[in-house]
Amino acid sequence: MSVTNWAAIRAEFPSLQGRTFLNTATFGQLPRRTKEAVLAHFERRDKTAALDFLEWFDDLDKTRSLVARLVHCTADDIALVPNAGYALALAISSVDWEAGDELLTLHHEFPNQLYGHASVGARGVECDWHEFEGHVSGRTRMVALSTVNYTTGLRPDLNGLVKDLRKRGIVVYLDGTQSAGALEFDCSTVAPDFFAVDTYKWMISPNGASFIYVNPEIRRRLPPNVLGWRSDKDWRNVTHLHHGAPRFAETAEKYEPGMVPFACLYGMDASLRLIEEIGVQRIEKRVLELADFLRGELAAMGAEFYRSKGECLPSQIVTASLPGVDSAALAKKLAEQDINISARRAYLRISPHFYNNEDDLGVLLTAIRKMRG
Repeated sequence: MSVTNWAAIRAEFPSLQGRTFLNTATFGQLPRRTKEAVLAHFERRDKTAALDFLEWFDDLDKTRSLVARLVHCTADDIALVPNAGYALALAISSVDWEAGDELLTLHHEFPNQLYGHASVGARGVECDWHEFEGHVSGRTRMVALSTVNYTTGLRPDLNGLVKDLRKRGIVVYLDGTQSAGALEFDCSTVAPDFFAVDTYKWMISPNGASFIYVNPEIRRRLPPNVLGWRSDKDWRNVTHLHHGAPRFAETAEKYEPGMVPFACLYGMDASLRLIEEIGVQRIEKRVLELADFLRGELAAMGAEFYRSKGECLPSQIVTASLPGVDSAALAKKLAEQDINISARRAYLRISPHFYNNEDDLGVLLTAIRKMRG
C-alpha cells in the first residue's frame, strides 16, 4: 500500500489556512475540486442554456454509483434527497402508526431523531445505550439512531442489533451524518431499512446534497410520500410526460419527486471522488488515530469523557469535560484565536478529519493548557 501524502491532501482545503479547524462534526470543509465542480456546472448552464438538462441526470446516476460504493449497496438503493429531515420523513411514513405506538431513540440524539415521533402522534422513548434492549417493547414500531452521536461521540455497535430489530417487525432508521466519509459503513452487512446521510460534514460536500439508502424489501411496499413529475417511471420522456396516477419505479430514485440541486450534487460527486481516491479505510485509520491521541492528552489534564456501559466502537468525535472549566466559554475563547472546536452541553467536542494533522492537535492542546493556567 502506498504512503498517503496527507500534507498534499490538506493543501486542497483553502479554508484551513490561518486557522486550526477541528470542528468537522459541525461543518466539513470543501476541497478546491468541489468548488470548481459547482462553478463548472453554472458555466455549463451558460454554455448550453440548460438544453442538455437530461444529461445532468445521467451524471447523477454516476454520483449515485459513487455513493453506493461508499456505503456498500447498489445504485438502485440510493435516492438523492435535500437533507436528513426529508429522509426521516420518508422513513416515518413507512409505518402505519396507531395510538400508543413508540419511536425509540437514545438520550442526547440529534433533534431529528428526538422530534420524529411528534409528527405522527406517537410516543417518543429515549434511553441510554446500555438500557436499549430493555426499552424495546411490543409497541416499538420504529428505532431511529445515529451511527455516531453528535453530542457524546457515542458509536454504538449496530452489527446484529439491526437485523434482530427488523426480524421483530421494527423499522430501523440510521442517520450516518456523523460518520459517513470518516468511518466505514456497510449497508449490506448492517442491513437497516433506511440509512440517511447529510453530506456537509464528514463527506465534505455542499449543503443541499444528501442521500438515503432504502432497503429493497421496504421499497417494494413503500410508495413516495412526496410526489412530483419524476415520480412516474417514464419521467425521462419529457416530450410526452405521463398523465394520470404515477407508475412508480422499483428503484429508490422514485423518492426523488422533481428537480434536484445539481450544483450541490456535482460538488458532492467531486468530494466523493477525493474520498474514494484516498480510501475510507485509510481515512478511518487516520481520524481514529488523531482522536485517540487527543483523548490521551486530555486524560492527562484530568478530563472526563462520556462513557456508556454498553459495547461501543471507537469514535472519531472526542467529547470531554475539564474539571472547573465551562466548555462553552472555553470554545468561545479558542475561537478568538482561530482555533475551532465546539461545545455540546457540558462537553468540549473536538472532531478531527483526514485533513487535520498532529500540529493542529498540538496548537489546540497548548492553548487549552495556557487558558487553564
